[in-house]
Amino acid sequence: MKLLAIRIKAGHELEDGLSYFLQNDLGAVGLESRKKSDFIAEGQKNDSSLVELDDIENLPEDLELTAFFDAEADKEELLNKVNAKIEEMKGYGLEPGQVEIDTRYIADEDWNTAWQKYYHVIDFSRNLAIVPEWEDYQPAFPDQKLIRLDPGLAFGTGGHTTTQLVLLAMERAMTKPMTVMDVGTGSGILAIAASLMGAKKVLATDISDEAVTAAQENIKLNDINNITVKKANLLKDTEESFDLIIANILAEILLDLIPDLDKHLNKDGKVIFSGIDYKQLPKIEAALEKNGFEIEMKMQEKRWIGLLISRKDK
Repeated sequence: MKLLAIRIKAGHELEDGLSYFLQNDLGAVGLESRKKSDFIAEGQKNDSSLVELDDIENLPEDLELTAFFDAEADKEELLNKVNAKIEEMKGYGLEPGQVEIDTRYIADEDWNTAWQKYYHVIDFSRNLAIVPEWEDYQPAFPDQKLIRLDPGLAFGTGGHTTTQLVLLAMERAMTKPMTVMDVGTGSGILAIAASLMGAKKVLATDISDEAVTAAQENIKLNDINNITVKKANLLKDTEESFDLIIANILAEILLDLIPDLDKHLNKDGKVIFSGIDYKQLPKIEAALEKNGFEIEMKMQEKRWIGLLISRKDK
């Protein structure tokens, strides 16, 4: 069996948006991301790491993002959609850099080997670590919780800045047992984290069939029984309300979500948003204000913003 690999060389500002689009909209079976900045950062660690950039084969100028599809997929249709998405993202103010796209067909075994080579344990915090299923990891502290993932299944490995901003806000917000909804769950990582942080029950939704399947498999991998996963479009396919609503989605989709927040949020409930480029923040702030919400806490890492949100005092 072969896979179609579409390799995109571009500016790193496109990484999160393109990653989400390639897997959740186009149905890529996996992604491989390489950034020059990651290799530079590895070489600057104050440990025994030694990275010689000149020795790294095909080091990208900035970002190299490779998406893998079934070999029978329509290559020209996929390329047209990728190019259209990049043009759309330019309109959001993202810097695309020098874009180059090429394709090749590879054996699927090549993908499996490459993924395991690039994905390792993420020691996120004193309370949480994210561990690929093949790694034998011993917690740094006896009570450190572990999220085990098969990262080849769907977008959301814990390595993305936007995901980590949500996890930080969850550690702040989840000080008591809560009911939680994870909108756009992807791999299920945030739903699993909510359960491990003490959620009473969790509803995880996604519009992608592949993401629903991936989340179910990862939840099973973690032996968790209080998470329900279903296919749904944002908040429009549920009548329930929750103590905490989480959405790690691009800003233009969050804008569609905001008008439905109030009727799905319990009294004194909280909302966590991430996936917001800083240039899009004013639009999010205006929409929240219009719909009766205020920002309790704002977090930023590089260009990405995470928000902890509540209803305005009346």
